[in-house]
Amino acid sequence: MTERLAVVSGGATGIGAAIAAGLAEDGYDIIVVGRRADLLRGAADRIGAGCGRPDAVQAVPADLTDPAQLAPVVAAVGDRQVDVVVNNAGGYLGGDGSTLEGVAAQWRANLDSNVLTAVLLTEALRPALRRPGGRVILLSSIAALRGGGGPYSAAKAALHGWAYDLAQQLGPEQITVNVVAPGYVVDTEFFGDRMTPEGHQRRVDATLVGRAGEPAEIAAAVRYLAGPSAGYVTGQVLGVNGGSVFGR
Repeated sequence: MTERLAVVSGGATGIGAAIAAGLAEDGYDIIVVGRRADLLRGAADRIGAGCGRPDAVQAVPADLTDPAQLAPVVAAVGDRQVDVVVNNAGGYLGGDGSTLEGVAAQWRANLDSNVLTAVLLTEALRPALRRPGGRVILLSSIAALRGGGGPYSAAKAALHGWAYDLAQQLGPEQITVNVVAPGYVVDTEFFGDRMTPEGHQRRVDATLVGRAGEPAEIAAAVRYLAGPSAGYVTGQVLGVNGGSVFGR
């Protein structure tokens, strides 16, 4: 079997770590990228041990909002082809909205964290994508479909439009581009200490299945889109939200 390589951003915790672990189980070598070096290296060690291939998972600390920090990621790939790029880095960033300066800072921070990270990583690795057969997968959010997150909703929605453009550009080279838009998922750092029991129950009640999602379920959707069975799927937004928002 040809060696396969996946690069996963935001791979230290939560959904990103679950995606990296799932792809490692599927036989990919993994490069996990993130800002927090210690957490990232710990995740790489656990994922490598979990898949029985300790040397198959490499941690590359980098702030993907900074173009200068993409060089170590490209160097880690080297002369290999990249089969899958998973853009999972990002999150909701609050701020002081009482002044125009504060509003501008919060919007820029959310766009940088959720959009620019994906654009820069994908563009840096674009020459290395396997042709044919490469996969680019973006992690969006239910907030992009129904609002509720202000600049975060807008940033995640921007990924959808960019994914459509990228799918058109890369389709002739047999590279697919898709988006996974999770709903409410537990065991992540997304809400930090902001989640209350009432907030949790409200989100569970909004689903049709009566429960929250788990990181492994989002990872399963990514594994499908990364695999050979999804070669005819591109330019799509796959909602994984328990029925909280219907597909459009």
